[in-house]
Amino acid sequence: MLAKAILLEKNQTAFSCHIQNITEEELLQQTGDTLLQIQYSSLNYKDALAITNTGSVVRQWPMIPGIDGVGTIIHSNSKQYQSGDSVILNGWGCGESHWGCLSQYAYLKSDWLIPLPTNISAQQAMIIGTAGYTAALCVQRIIEHGITPEQGNILITGATGGVGSVAIMLLTQLGYTITAATSKINNTDYLQQLGVQHFIDSKTLACAGKPLQKEQWAAAIDVLGSHSLANICAQIQYGGIVTACGLAQSMDFPATVAPFILRGITLAGIDSVMAPYPKRIAAWDFLAKNLNTKQLQHIGQIISLNECPKIAQDIINGTTKGRFIVDVNH
Repeated sequence: MLAKAILLEKNQTAFSCHIQNITEEELLQQTGDTLLQIQYSSLNYKDALAITNTGSVVRQWPMIPGIDGVGTIIHSNSKQYQSGDSVILNGWGCGESHWGCLSQYAYLKSDWLIPLPTNISAQQAMIIGTAGYTAALCVQRIIEHGITPEQGNILITGATGGVGSVAIMLLTQLGYTITAATSKINNTDYLQQLGVQHFIDSKTLACAGKPLQKEQWAAAIDVLGSHSLANICAQIQYGGIVTACGLAQSMDFPATVAPFILRGITLAGIDSVMAPYPKRIAAWDFLAKNLNTKQLQHIGQIISLNECPKIAQDIINGTTKGRFIVDVNH
């Protein structure tokens, strides 16, 4: 068995990203108990960082990127799964410390897998991907906090990205009003199609602001971090919540305690990479129940393995929108 895959290699002097055939023997050197034939993967921001060698994402070399995958089990040593079962992988360090799913086959731990929901197709699962599953975790946390549609607008940063796009779809379906923070303020057709009613320029959040600002948002979903996250916290209404799940601007958080102790707001960190099995199942059940799957076609674009390096650079440059589904077999 040969698996066509994106292989990243790096030494002290050079980095390379190329398509290469991987043998079954090489795959089985990875820690795992389940061989999966991949139907689709996806291209996430973290994958783009790895493929472009932009961030310190990869922890061992060589590496096959791809934090998402959906496919059919060839064989498994786990009693939980049988040959022919359709499953999803999201996260668990794949593409960082373990070979990922931008490959025709992957050798994974069965504990990392969840069953593909019956009303979501393999292609739809990768349009959703880790980005959409993370969005679901964020929306669930906002609802658990008690935020209702009547309390005001929900602010979403990185709105044209994967997390933002799916979060908008979920919140709109649930009756919330969305304000999208976007750098593409002159091209909002895509976001309006998803249900966004209000827009702000993300540049207005990017620089240092006052510790307390006008209360504007009942809740927020942030993928940026840094000054943007600090300003959002300063603008959240009394008792509101910010779910933080990204660091696209920076990892720092130059804020004060003022909004936390004077307005009683909550900053909730959202981790999708190492989330336990019950939480993953609940998030995917939430997606299956509340997403308009017909609308998914508006945010997903299918690409091949060969197209990944170029698209990855576009993602890093901030010129893309929506989700990129990788057909690993073409």
